[in-house]
Amino acid sequence: MNAIISATDLASELAGGDPPVLLDVRWQLGGPNLRPEYEEAHLPGAVFVDLDAELAGPAGPAGRHPLPDPEAFGTAMRAAGVSADRAVVVYDGGLNWAAARAWWLLRWAGHPSVRVLDGGLAAWEGPLTSEIPEPAPGSFTPTPGALPLLDADGAAALARTGLLLDARAAERYRGDVEPIDPVGGHIPGAVSAPTTENVAESGRFRSAAELADRFKGLGATPDAEVGVYCGSGVSGAHEVLALAVAGIPAALYVGSWSEWSRDGSRPVATGPDPR
Repeated sequence: MNAIISATDLASELAGGDPPVLLDVRWQLGGPNLRPEYEEAHLPGAVFVDLDAELAGPAGPAGRHPLPDPEAFGTAMRAAGVSADRAVVVYDGGLNWAAARAWWLLRWAGHPSVRVLDGGLAAWEGPLTSEIPEPAPGSFTPTPGALPLLDADGAAALARTGLLLDARAAERYRGDVEPIDPVGGHIPGAVSAPTTENVAESGRFRSAAELADRFKGLGATPDAEVGVYCGSGVSGAHEVLALAVAGIPAALYVGSWSEWSRDGSRPVATGPDPR
């Protein structure tokens, strides 16, 4: 199963006899809830999912967007019409960070068929609607653990023994600026790999071959164990998605820098070099 789907292919599937469940996950970091934009115009049949409320637990020591309670997550997904035996397609406003978070959570929770609309809403050329759907309740029950997960200690160890990618902007990795978290810098040993380099100017993912070359250049050799972190487990999910497109399995450190930097006992590296 491919991790992404083009707008053309999605239109064909929606017109077929077994259309996927559509989830609209528009979101912006630190900004207002984007449900009003969803209510104004969305893909026909799409159900709005709130990243902060439904794809994350309450912010705290575990980071800004820790894992949600599995039961609460399952309740939200069933309310959106999600069942294990029906494919799901998720999209957002274009960056695909939020959509990737939904993709990763559903896959981690055991859903077998989840894809992200490549390019997001901006890539969609079909009709939009303001009609709010009322989906029949789904039957999806999360069984966490289907995708690999890192905690802080696991991320620190992987930075020493494998490849830990930092998906944030390079200036945050270096510690030049830190607009959100208490401390700037990166996990010692982590390699800078900004998420923005996963996509072309169109906003769509680079080809599988291009992504494979990119990650190989960063150290993703066939025998390397790979992990990813970011600020709070959102853009990092996008990096895991890009790695999946390239055929490279990777673990996600969901707590990411927002958890790591809250613990003053954990080491912090600065500058362009991993250590």
